[in-house]
Amino acid sequence: MSSMDTSNLTKETLKRMFAEGKRFDGRGLTDYRNLSIEYGVSKKAEGSARVRFGNSDVVVGVKLQTGEPYPDSLNKGNLMVSGDLLPLASPRYESGPPGFNAIELPRLVDRAVRESGMIDFEKLCIKEGELVWTVIIDVYPINDDGNMIDASTIGAIAALQSTLMPELDESGKINYEKKTKNKLPLSQETLPLSFSFFKLGDSIILDPTREEEEACDTRITFGASKWNGQLMLNSCQKKGDLPLTQAEIEKIMQIIPVKFEEINKKLKKFL
Repeated sequence: MSSMDTSNLTKETLKRMFAEGKRFDGRGLTDYRNLSIEYGVSKKAEGSARVRFGNSDVVVGVKLQTGEPYPDSLNKGNLMVSGDLLPLASPRYESGPPGFNAIELPRLVDRAVRESGMIDFEKLCIKEGELVWTVIIDVYPINDDGNMIDASTIGAIAALQSTLMPELDESGKINYEKKTKNKLPLSQETLPLSFSFFKLGDSIILDPTREEEEACDTRITFGASKWNGQLMLNSCQKKGDLPLTQAEIEKIMQIIPVKFEEINKKLKKFL
């Protein structure tokens, strides 16, 4: 995010509009675009979902493999998140080795999911110290029209919730053709969401379009979930040079609980 990404005229126009509480598409500064979720979009994945925020469109698939546990968690399964950011989805994505966005996007989805305790990793242990399930989340942006991190996190949650365990034979070999009725062991209470707040001038916005996102100077992303009825912040990452004031952080802390409930209600409609 920098003024190099977008013309100064667009930046100044957006800064003026945001200061007046206006946006090109008529939304308020912290209003989301229409959210839609579709399940079962991949026949090969154990769970999959497609999420759209306005014109932003992302597909997330979950694959399950077996392997050795990590040395520091011999009785727990593993989690891996990858992102395939193809130029087809956005002029911001480049072919070749993964750039910063391609590394940051899956990392933030991973932290939101992992730190929330949504997946019961101990129940993914097949034989302690020898064999565990590895959950692999693959993120495929189809069209990046802004706010891809939050859309991808919702996609990951939806895909995980729809995941069915494949059959395991006595020798520990997976039969991917045979899906069991067993769902992935998840905590239903701690569904995590991510909230990316963008700053331009003195204004803070949610769910930017790509044009808005490119005009902004700073982004801060929080991973949040409920635990024992309490809203918890599990992760936080900032990008951009412009600092956030204490007053702005306090304002964000008031917005997150409201938006958490709003997105949760929408999610429940699709589940």
